[in-house]
Amino acid sequence: MNWIILIIAGLFEVGFTTCLGKAKETTGNASAFWIAGFFISLTLSMFLLYKATQTLPMGTAYAVWTGIGAVGTVLTGILFFKEPADFWRLFFISTLVMSIAGLKFVSH
Repeated sequence: MNWIILIIAGLFEVGFTTCLGKAKETTGNASAFWIAGFFISLTLSMFLLYKATQTLPMGTAYAVWTGIGAVGTVLTGILFFKEPADFWRLFFISTLVMSIAGLKFVSH
């Protein structure tokens, strides 16, 4: 169950980075909306990370949380913010995904 909580925490990390990117692109009320989303996502992400580390090793949980956030943020950037999707970028993201999966398999 704590692995599921950790994955959800990582998805909220993607949420807060996405909100940050959208806040940068907007002004006025729209910007305030995205900033509010940033703080809500940030709070939920940190709380869920805290809950997951109650039973998972801190180093593994943090690495997986960060990895989910990094991969998700890069994919969000490619899909929604028109960032480049060249070979090397996708290659290194795939190595990160393999590393995250490896950490999960070797953790007790």
